[in-house]
Amino acid sequence: MALATKTIGPLHLEDLEPHRFEDLVRQLLYDFKVWRQIEATGRSGSDDGFDVRAWEQETPLVEQVDGTEEEEDAPLAPGRLWLVQCKRERTVGPGKLAGYLDDIPEEERGRIYGVIFAAACDFSKKARDVFLAKCREMGFAEGHLWGKAEIEDMLFQPKNDHLLFAYTGISLQTRRRTLKSQLASILTMKRKAKRHLDEQGWVLLRDPDDKRFPFLDEDETLPRYERGRWRVVRYLGLAHDGLRFLGARHFAYLAEDGVGWDYAEAMNDAHPHRHDDPWCSGDEDHEVRSTAWGIWEKLPKHCQAWYEIAFVIPLDRIVAIDEIGDDWFSGPHLFVHLTNSETAYHHLEVPPAYGQRTAFPNKEHRSVIFPRSEKE
Repeated sequence: MALATKTIGPLHLEDLEPHRFEDLVRQLLYDFKVWRQIEATGRSGSDDGFDVRAWEQETPLVEQVDGTEEEEDAPLAPGRLWLVQCKRERTVGPGKLAGYLDDIPEEERGRIYGVIFAAACDFSKKARDVFLAKCREMGFAEGHLWGKAEIEDMLFQPKNDHLLFAYTGISLQTRRRTLKSQLASILTMKRKAKRHLDEQGWVLLRDPDDKRFPFLDEDETLPRYERGRWRVVRYLGLAHDGLRFLGARHFAYLAEDGVGWDYAEAMNDAHPHRHDDPWCSGDEDHEVRSTAWGIWEKLPKHCQAWYEIAFVIPLDRIVAIDEIGDDWFSGPHLFVHLTNSETAYHHLEVPPAYGQRTAFPNKEHRSVIFPRSEKE
C-alpha cells in the first residue's frame, strides 16, 4: 500500500483575471532571455492579437584581460523581436492554435524572430506538433509553447517563489521554513526532556490555560479533572511518538496458555500518594487493594502479572518544560494542552522473576479472577 503524502494541488491559473495572467507570463519572461526591452502591449488594447512584445539582446560580450565582461563599443543592434500571446482558456486545440498564428499580420511576420504562446491549459502532442510546424512555415527561428505544466514548473523553482506567492498565495519557501522551525522546536523539546526528566520519576502535567492553579475548584461534585486541569503522573521515558507516562497499573492474572487473563480493575497503583501529589484526596480504598492483593498473592507465581496502561503526549503538543518546579510541586512541570484522548498502550506482563511472559490483553479472552468494580 502506498503511503499518503501531502502535496499541493494543481494551480488554478485559469481563475486569474486575464490581465493578471498576462502579468504573470510577462514576469516569468524576464529570465527566459537577455532582453533589451519588454513591452506589455496587451494592456493598451491595440495589440494586434499579441500581449507582449520584446527585443532580445544581440550585442555580443567581449572578455577583458581581468576576466570581466563588457559590451563592445559598437552601437546596439535593434535586437531580435519576440511576440508573446497569452490565453487564459481551459482548452486550446491544434486548429485554434494555428488560427492564432495566422492572425499575425503579414507585414509583421518577416521581422519576428520568435513566438511564445502561453495558456492556462495543457497542450496535446498534436497541438504542439502543429504549432512547431506552423512556426517553421511562417519563418520563425524559435517557437515555444508554455502550457499549464510549463508555467507550474517555472513557478515552483525557488527563484520564482515570490511570483508563486503573489499570484496563488502559496509559498514553498515559507512552508520549508515553517517545517524547519517546527522540527527544530520538537528536537529542542526532546533534548530538554532527556536532560531534565527522570524515568520513573513524578512530573506535573499542567494545562497552561488553567489560571486556577494551584487551587482546585471548590465544587467537589465535579470530576477531579474539571476542578483543576493538572495532574501528577509517573514519567516512563522517551518513545518514538513522544513522552510516555503511566496511566494505570493493576494486579493481573495471565493463564499458562498465555491467552486467558484478568486484572483488578477496582485498584490502581499508578495513582500517586499524598507525599507525591499535594492535590491527592487521600480517599484511596486500601481495602479494595488489599482484597485484590490477596487474590493475586495466591495465584501461581508464573501467573502473577501486571497490567499497565501508558499514555503518550507528542512532543509538538508540549508548550514548555519547567524543570525547577515551585513551592507546591518541586518536580518538573510540563505545560501541555491535556485532552484526555491521548494514545494509550496496554501492556500485560509476568515479571522476569517469575519467568517473564507477555501477552496482548484481548477483552474476548478475559477471565473472572478479580472482583469487578462497582461501575460495572
